[in-house]
Amino acid sequence: MPEVPLDFPRAWIEFEDPADEEQVFRCDLTWLTSDYTCIFGGGCSGIYRDSPDVGCCALGAHFSDKDDESRVAGFVDQLDETLWQFHPGRKVRKKDWVETDGDGDRKTLAIEVDGQSACVFHNRNDFSSENWDVGAGCALHGLALQQGRNPLETKPDVCWQLPIRRTYREVERPDGTSYTEVSITEYDRRGWGPGGHDLDWYCTGNTEAHVAPDPLFVTNEPELTELMGKPAYDALVTHCEAHLRSRSALAIHPADPR
Repeated sequence: MPEVPLDFPRAWIEFEDPADEEQVFRCDLTWLTSDYTCIFGGGCSGIYRDSPDVGCCALGAHFSDKDDESRVAGFVDQLDETLWQFHPGRKVRKKDWVETDGDGDRKTLAIEVDGQSACVFHNRNDFSSENWDVGAGCALHGLALQQGRNPLETKPDVCWQLPIRRTYREVERPDGTSYTEVSITEYDRRGWGPGGHDLDWYCTGNTEAHVAPDPLFVTNEPELTELMGKPAYDALVTHCEAHLRSRSALAIHPADPR
């Protein structure tokens, strides 16, 4: 089955953040209870046809803010040649892994090897290391596994947040009061901006990636907890479980197996 359309009926839930009464979560139950899972290395075609082995790492990763870049820098200093294929072989400098895009935003450096462009931390298929069983893939991800960490600690925010999209909006009520609406939903093609429509392949709406044995809110518990906070995640679980019990009558993701 081809990639499903971007627009289809979705079920949403809104609830107050248990840890912040001025914040309301708006969560996409259709996405969060879907069977999506990342299939990098297991069928992922890559976002560009000419770089099929690098998944969505083809462009490098934009930093969300200075704190994000600073946190990643601390872990870059812990990488060596056994984990990072493109380690410079000396003390790492910012220019070895950070660049500025055309809009002036800072991101991880993208380099081209054998015709495939990808983030400088993406070890190619010919990389092998006695300290890392997999070889190919993100060096920062490998560092986390080696240290017994969750990869969300070592990687840029955008890398571990995908395929979940968190957005903020200020909402004013009719009585003049207001609150911050935090939406948790699918990071579909449009999340990449106008260029998202030009990607040769994308996973979130593709049936090939909707093969997980458990729903996304379970498999991505660490990421959702980091994005929402533990009290809000616990509340989300209750709503997702209720949705699963009645989803035969509610909107389900069209990429899920029927």
